[in-house]
Amino acid sequence: MGKILIVEDEKSIAELEKDYLEINGYEVDIESDGKRGLFKAKNDDYDLIILDLMLPNVDGFEICKEIRKGKEIPIIMVSAKKEDIDKIRGLGLGADDYVTKPFSPGELVARVKAHLDRYEKLTGNKKGTKDEIKIRGLSIDKASRRVMVDDKEVIFTTKEFDLLLFLATNPNRVFSKEELFDKIWSADAIGDLSTVTVHIRKIREKIEIDPSNPQYLETIWGVGYRFDV
Repeated sequence: MGKILIVEDEKSIAELEKDYLEINGYEVDIESDGKRGLFKAKNDDYDLIILDLMLPNVDGFEICKEIRKGKEIPIIMVSAKKEDIDKIRGLGLGADDYVTKPFSPGELVARVKAHLDRYEKLTGNKKGTKDEIKIRGLSIDKASRRVMVDDKEVIFTTKEFDLLLFLATNPNRVFSKEELFDKIWSADAIGDLSTVTVHIRKIREKIEIDPSNPQYLETIWGVGYRFDV
């Protein structure tokens, strides 16, 4: 049916929207922070974005403007602000629709279906964006499993790539060695937690300008690792 990103800092509203959309067959992700929402919107492969106006760190207007620099997927802006000037500004920045809170979840689902149908007819397919993550000089292509650093390809082993991709698709979140081992290696059941440390070191040597002072893979002492955006 389609993959949708909800960027909304009111948890109850976001969960309600997600429930209704999933009942109708959509795959849904939620982000409550504007900065993380912008990162996922620009770097993950979504068919439509439901975007709250008032968000921590980066507001909905700025997110909409940044998305429109590289993507044409439908954006539905949601806000408690009823002023016409906000609607005009949002639509002027490239939003396809503006919904005022409170609203019916059923109405939102209907609008999502209408915009996705319209977009699919215009483009001929649902997936109009490249399945690629770009952050500063690093580029990770999920489909071809290629990594570029400052426009130069760097060769990764299977597990190195899997680990880097997992962390990059979950930015700013700290994962323990146990969590990373379970996610990347559990099916193989080979190795121990030191395997994670070794792979992090090897990845840093390949993507960091100064591996001892990493800008991407950050160590959170006593906790684990985080991909920093």
